[in-house]
Amino acid sequence: MAQVSLRKVVKEYEGGVQAVKGINLEIADHEFVVLVGPSGCGKSTTLRMIAGLEDITAGEIAIGGTVVNDIPPRDRDIAMVFQNYALYPHMTVYENMAFGLTLRRFPKDEIRRRVENAARILDIGELLDRKPKALSGGQRQRVAMGRAIVRDPKVFLFDEPLSNLDAKLRVQMRVEIKKVHQTVRTTTVYVTHDQVEAMTLADRVVVMNQGNIEQVGTPQELYHRPATRFVAGFIGSPAMNMIPARLENSAGALRLHLPGEIVLPVPAERTQRYAPLAGREVLFGLRPEHLTEPKNLDRPNIALVEAAPEVIEPMGMETMMIFSLDGTEVTARLDPAVPVELGRKMPLAADLNQMHLIDPQSGRVL
Repeated sequence: MAQVSLRKVVKEYEGGVQAVKGINLEIADHEFVVLVGPSGCGKSTTLRMIAGLEDITAGEIAIGGTVVNDIPPRDRDIAMVFQNYALYPHMTVYENMAFGLTLRRFPKDEIRRRVENAARILDIGELLDRKPKALSGGQRQRVAMGRAIVRDPKVFLFDEPLSNLDAKLRVQMRVEIKKVHQTVRTTTVYVTHDQVEAMTLADRVVVMNQGNIEQVGTPQELYHRPATRFVAGFIGSPAMNMIPARLENSAGALRLHLPGEIVLPVPAERTQRYAPLAGREVLFGLRPEHLTEPKNLDRPNIALVEAAPEVIEPMGMETMMIFSLDGTEVTARLDPAVPVELGRKMPLAADLNQMHLIDPQSGRVL
């Protein structure tokens, strides 16, 4: 079993700067967990502490039930894939993949079996006699993954492994990494700043911000039920619209007063939940795909609003329309067949079944 447990883990640098602030995280055996967040949030530091490349200031890390705080990296039974492929240029692909096993004095037959098995999984069998300089970026990344797979470790650690690849190759390699995990089923911790990578790869996503864990959940949970303003804005592209609003109670019916004299009814099924908030300033959150051309108007809780496009972004399969409400930028996601004209008002349908209310002070989703 290869669970990974972080218990009240702190990383503090000289001068009292805390990169990681007492986080707790349980990663199950065989699980693929992605740490995601902006630069400086502590995700790579957390990964390096699991690997043993960074000392922890406080707390404890356990792998497979064994506390590894004082165990050196080579004895933790982990394999790490870095952003930099770190391949030996004078060695062939086979020699690069076999190098760690050779150092550990594995039998040659066992080394060959493991290397050929990893090459088959990664579809690089025909590359085993080549040198790294004869490989593309994607092929080099596969070799780096193969070098990790042959170790047959308890845990794989990936530190932004796709950031050096172009957009098309990143998509291809995401698929490859997913396939590898489905085949090998090794516990995996993966770090990225790209929320699309996180959503497509992970069993669970850990969203980090300023050294803290904001929320842990499946991609669907984070997308549809964010716990904080940060998560709501970070997960999803384009980001969730967040519009200043005031919640008012009018004869038992709750209404949201938005800039531009827009008034939206709060769905009746949310009245009990939001009633104590009446009279408060809030942020009204709605994703662009829930603000569209008028359609499905027979569904409950669909409200019509009017807006004049200020920017139009044709994307082929969809069109992004950007407008503003008293200085707040709002994005709608439209069918590309819908005629849109700059400056000309058009109706939009807001799906209030998908709305969120956020406390602007605490940042918590209410």
